[in-house]
Amino acid sequence: MVSKLPDLIAQGEGSRLEFKSTISTPARIARTLCAFANTAGGTLLIGVDDDGKMVGIQSEIREMRKIEQATDLLVEPPITVSYEVVYGDGRPVLVIDVPESTEKPHYAVDDQGRRTIYVRVKDKSVPTNKLIMEQDSADKTLLQSPNVRTLVQYLRKNDYITADRLAKLVNISDYRANKLLRQLTEQGLLILIDKPRPARFALKVN
Repeated sequence: MVSKLPDLIAQGEGSRLEFKSTISTPARIARTLCAFANTAGGTLLIGVDDDGKMVGIQSEIREMRKIEQATDLLVEPPITVSYEVVYGDGRPVLVIDVPESTEKPHYAVDDQGRRTIYVRVKDKSVPTNKLIMEQDSADKTLLQSPNVRTLVQYLRKNDYITADRLAKLVNISDYRANKLLRQLTEQGLLILIDKPRPARFALKVN
């Protein structure tokens, strides 16, 4: 992992990677851990600035206590993560690996006890009211269709799309656009964000 750390940081933050110079509170980090578990898994680097500079951590024990409080008490149901300390530029960086969960949906609990589902959209953890679980295996014919290819190209450049925007983009009815987006969500290509309204859809993995 030591040799891979610079390569990992060079990728920049994204749907499966986030940098934190330190953990401010267990409740805030719970959102990120919850989002990774609900989406496609991910890696959290503690001791790395947003710009990718390795600043290191002051105390492995202190940071891990916050992580354990988040995973055990502030994510429902609790999640299991793995971690290791890696040295980059002589500074300790805490590497937290969060697998995609088989017990979705997970909720992050805030300081007021409110429970919210979070999902990962590009480099952000965003709230949603519900999680559409994958029900069908991917339909390869559908994924190769011109409408879906146009949709994927659009979402690689934009954070999300609505049914109304897709309808205009590929010249189909709002009903067909909404049906297509939900079908692709059930097949695991997209994730639903319906908080706030209107419902938006994003690529599960960018």
